[in-house]
Amino acid sequence: MQHYFRGGNKIVLRSVLCLIGPFVPEREERLQAQDTRARFEQAIMPHLDAAYNLARWLTRNDADAEDVVQEASLRAFKAFAGFRGGDGRAWLLTIVRHTCYTWLRQHRAHELTTEFNEETHSVEHDNPETLLLARADTQLLRQALEALPVEFREVIILRELEGLSYKEIARIADVPIGTVMSRLARARKRLQVCLTAPEQEV
Repeated sequence: MQHYFRGGNKIVLRSVLCLIGPFVPEREERLQAQDTRARFEQAIMPHLDAAYNLARWLTRNDADAEDVVQEASLRAFKAFAGFRGGDGRAWLLTIVRHTCYTWLRQHRAHELTTEFNEETHSVEHDNPETLLLARADTQLLRQALEALPVEFREVIILRELEGLSYKEIARIADVPIGTVMSRLARARKRLQVCLTAPEQEV
């Protein structure tokens, strides 16, 4: 599967610096701001490529993904006081996901109401992972992924591209683990149909 890397640090660094501000009058406040920025850069900035990757797959547009990542990064910085350590990537991706859904509701609300007809798209294969990763043409797979309903697309990206566990995905998507597993199964089934259709037509 294709990763989208755009050097995320460059996308948001200027915005984060503007948010912090070039001058804080009180020495103690200035030192605190510098410490916050340093901790943010250490804990969160390394995961901006993953943030962009998720945003790109959900928005399906480079410029829109950059806007989403920038907004999400600013939100993350503002909320950083509440970050208690742990997995910075999952914490940031949660904010990116929420920001993506806000953006989609504002610009493409119809994508959030797309129905998936399980009976229409049902197909049986013993090993979907092998089918997806070993046999799929890159361009065809990209098109198939972008055709998925957004709630299915996100779990596939988080699981197959970012390598997150079911538990991590459930926390990011704010759904039970069983829902994550169900969405993954249905997404893979849909991908199987799209990827095997050309073979069946030959």
